[in-house]
Order: sequence, then structure tokens, then C-alpha cells
Amino acid sequence: MAGGGIQGGQTIGKTDDMGFNIVEDKVHVHDLQATILNRLGFDHTKLTYRHQGRDFRLTDVNGQVVQKLLA
Repeated sequence: MAGGGIQGGQTIGKTDDMGFNIVEDKVHVHDLQATILNRLGFDHTKLTYRHQGRDFRLTDVNGQVVQKLLA
């Protein structure tokens, strides 16, 4: 990702030597989606709707904006 407030050419996170386990700065797909929505000008927490007694949104209920990606 680059542009729109994202600094290009950076690497976030680190895995073990085999590449199986995350050892540093885990970024979940919901966090990535929340960051993209943030850069598009949306507040992902406001895109919440209730269905069958559970809150739903594009970033599920636990997505957080990855501040390290922002320029």
C-alpha cells in the first residue's frame, strides 16, 4: 500500500525463521480493512449494524487502525 496517507516501502510485522508464527507486530485482516477505510475517510466503527442479537461491521467488532502504516 502507498499513497493516501500511507508511507510506501515499509514492512510491518515479523515471523519466525520458518514463517509459521507471528513474533512481532501482528496485523489481522480486520485491522488492515479498518486502516483502508480510515484512509478513505470512513469511521469503521460507525458502520455497525445489529442482526440476530450480534453487532456486525466490515471490520468485525475488533478491527483497529494500524497507526504504524500511517505517514
